[in-house]
Amino acid sequence: MSTVPASWLDEIPARLAEIERAHLLRRRRVVQPAGGARLLVDGQPMLAFCSNDYLGLAGHPALAEAAREATRSFGVGSGGSPLVSGHSAANAALEQELAAFVQLPRALYFYAGYATNTGIIPALVGDGDALFSDALNHACLIDGARLSRASIHRYPHADLAALEAALAASTARRKLVVSDAVFSMDGDLIDIPALLALCERFDALLLLDDAHGFGVLGPQGRGSLAQAGLTGVAASRRVLYMATLGKAAGVAGAFVAGDDALVEWLLQKTRTYIFATAAPPLLASALRTSLSLIEAADDLRQHLAARIAQLRAGLARLPPALGWQLLPSDTAVQALVIGSNEAALAVMESLREQGLWVPAIRPPTVPAGTARLRIALSAAHTAEDVDQLLQALHRHAALALPVPAAA
Repeated sequence: MSTVPASWLDEIPARLAEIERAHLLRRRRVVQPAGGARLLVDGQPMLAFCSNDYLGLAGHPALAEAAREATRSFGVGSGGSPLVSGHSAANAALEQELAAFVQLPRALYFYAGYATNTGIIPALVGDGDALFSDALNHACLIDGARLSRASIHRYPHADLAALEAALAASTARRKLVVSDAVFSMDGDLIDIPALLALCERFDALLLLDDAHGFGVLGPQGRGSLAQAGLTGVAASRRVLYMATLGKAAGVAGAFVAGDDALVEWLLQKTRTYIFATAAPPLLASALRTSLSLIEAADDLRQHLAARIAQLRAGLARLPPALGWQLLPSDTAVQALVIGSNEAALAVMESLREQGLWVPAIRPPTVPAGTARLRIALSAAHTAEDVDQLLQALHRHAALALPVPAAA
């Protein structure tokens, strides 16, 4: 009697069950804005510490009005790829204004940040070339590196001595160093001048992903590169500066800026730019308004800095016996490392029961054994909001502490 071989598709439910047993199953939530830093999450009101809307601009009425006005002129969709008919007047104006804002010669506007990095890296290096990547880089940089087919050298996080040794040992003619500027799960800022100095020394190109610094860091929110004093007349042709526009800018999309010839090369060679429908002009119009708001938002950045200091001071008072670790960060990303996946989920659930949404971040997003709460602060948070979070964490900590053994 013959039997029909089982399909590999039959294995998927069991594999999903394995993910759930490891406390790694992800679930989506249905959200709706509810004013300030508050959301309706699956119909329940929550004070959210999970959004990358660092300046609280996503719900700004001026952005909504700019988008609404743009639909009257442009409609809703772009209708084509940028190199056919999708490069609208609004998109063209946005590119010019982005370049001026970050004080670099030229900018190229993409529909999404992930598509930007997975596209521009293979456009820059390939077979026979060398790519050097920080161990904690975002997934889009990692995937872009893999797609490039260049030889990848992964150096320990922020270990510039290891990077120097790898660059010195490389015989490749074309070398590319890729790094987050602000690391998305730790919140720390890389030493950009030191990175650039290595690239100058070893004839390498530097690609910086400033998704979590743009709009927040630097003078007028011009980003991490401007904060390092490496824009304008001090700009280097060796730097490509990439940032997303769905975080502090409050809209969507991304851009890359740098030397005019390099940006022209990317326009000609980046498959995720050439073969994708362009971002709708209504978004570009909203982003043009957002740039004006960001430039004038020193008060919001000061308020955000005060909330960061408030949170860190409160977390420093958590009992050391818990074994939790607050990672060093002066940015809006504050990482409280809990340890195991199960323990991090337990803290997240405790906070949820108290009306707070703080996500537990687990592998493979972070290394095994370093599951954490990723607390994202925003200018939309009040001092009272941060106090509410701190009180909830201290309540959980009091319950989680081990009971001392009897004498």
